Amino acid sequence: MSGRGPMLAPSPVALAFNHIQWDPLGSLRLTAQETALLRMAETNPIEYTLADSRDAAMYAKVLLKILAEAAAAGAGFGKVSTITKPCDEDTALEALDEDPLGVVSHYAITKLHSIINTLMSGTGVTVGTVFYAAKDGLLIDQWKALLRILNKGGRGDGFAQSGAALCLALVLVTSCPSMQTASKDDSMKTRSASYASAVEPLEALTAWIVSQLKSATGSNIGITVPAMTALMAATETRHLFSASGGIKYLARQLRASSKKTSSGSEQNAGSATVQQLYELSFCLWCMTYELNGSPNIRADFAKDGAAVEALTIMVSTAPREKVIRVALSGLRNLAQCTADEVPEPAGINKVDGGVFLTDMLACKLLKSIQFLEERQFTDPDIVADIKILHKLLADNYKEMSRWEVYKTEVESGHLQWGSTHTEAFFKENARMIEGKDSDFKLLKVLIALLSSKDDEIAAIACHDIGEFVRFYPNGRAIAKRLGAKELVMPLIEHENVDLQRHALQCVSKMMVQNWEYVK
Repeated sequence: MSGRGPMLAPSPVALAFNHIQWDPLGSLRLTAQETALLRMAETNPIEYTLADSRDAAMYAKVLLKILAEAAAAGAGFGKVSTITKPCDEDTALEALDEDPLGVVSHYAITKLHSIINTLMSGTGVTVGTVFYAAKDGLLIDQWKALLRILNKGGRGDGFAQSGAALCLALVLVTSCPSMQTASKDDSMKTRSASYASAVEPLEALTAWIVSQLKSATGSNIGITVPAMTALMAATETRHLFSASGGIKYLARQLRASSKKTSSGSEQNAGSATVQQLYELSFCLWCMTYELNGSPNIRADFAKDGAAVEALTIMVSTAPREKVIRVALSGLRNLAQCTADEVPEPAGINKVDGGVFLTDMLACKLLKSIQFLEERQFTDPDIVADIKILHKLLADNYKEMSRWEVYKTEVESGHLQWGSTHTEAFFKENARMIEGKDSDFKLLKVLIALLSSKDDEIAAIACHDIGEFVRFYPNGRAIAKRLGAKELVMPLIEHENVDLQRHALQCVSKMMVQNWEYVK
């Protein structure tokens, strides 16, 4: 595998690295030969150190040993773990004095990442020859030092966890058959790395990434992004990510992050946040390339519409052109995906581009696409994606009645003000809310949306329930029986004035028989 992997941000205590003294650090249990190798690596260009496969393998193992011994001695909980931003040399040296094992851990991870990136650039010696044993290509046991750093959990060192996860991901992805097939075209000869020996570590790493996605908020999510991006390079790791529930939590993180960004100014969002949106969008876009070959991945993308909603927000809020590019491409892949190559098992509903186009219409993507058409983009890929998505969405929209558009919107949970949330619409369609089985399923969804954390969605739900009450025979009794009144009443005192107003009107419609006279 040639090329470079995701970059690792500099350690906040990087300015202390040149001042590390190895001899006093007895807890690392380094031999004289290992100490000499570390000093030699400091005085020579890294390409020189890695030119010989045996020297390269020994250097990597020494760095992994440093991480293992430092972790066993308590690294990851000292002063260095509390420093999150780059500091000046004096502060870095104070950290070295107070927490030498913390600084040494940062040093080892930084050097390890540098080794891997250099090997990936195609210098002759490869990641496979350094991190996989010579005879059978099995992953070396020392990789466990990286996993131990991840298992320290939220108490651990952010830089160390992010760097360890990224280094481990880059090493493990090398073994994937799809990556080894791609590298056969390279001029260098590579020894095959055993994918079987890397599967269990890959599962452990993927489980850690997904657990972070599930629980992380704000800046914490940045710890996982480099490693997650590295995993997106191979088909095998993308499928592992999906099987671990990664798509759902990745989509939710992107949706949550995008809503925070769109609710404030771009300046408040900050360039780091925009970069994070790009990286999350990039990972979701990579996953869309597995749609045609996996019913499970199609089903994961279809769950609760979070992926489509998140990418649509990216397109409509347009924080940067690079974000628009990957979001549009991801939406296009979703819109054009097919179940023909690998269909769903018998008895399972078919999921294909038509399903995702319906979700896109519910999220008002067509309106956003029409707006983008008026902008001047120099990137031909963006222009092509806009054109194709517009045609697909417009054709799909023509086939849907106004009621179908409304039904799809409510079922998706992504309510937005428009022509289907009006008195005229409910006069014509209130009876349709009853449903084919007279189960009032759509009304139940609207009642559930009263508890939405999105004030606008809750306000629209109040409005629509009120209009149903007005125009459906005995609508008041039905709405009360299903629990609408109990959920609307507290909203009358909500801090959001608009939601408060719609809640009051909704309750009034449930209480007053001739609403038009009151109105």
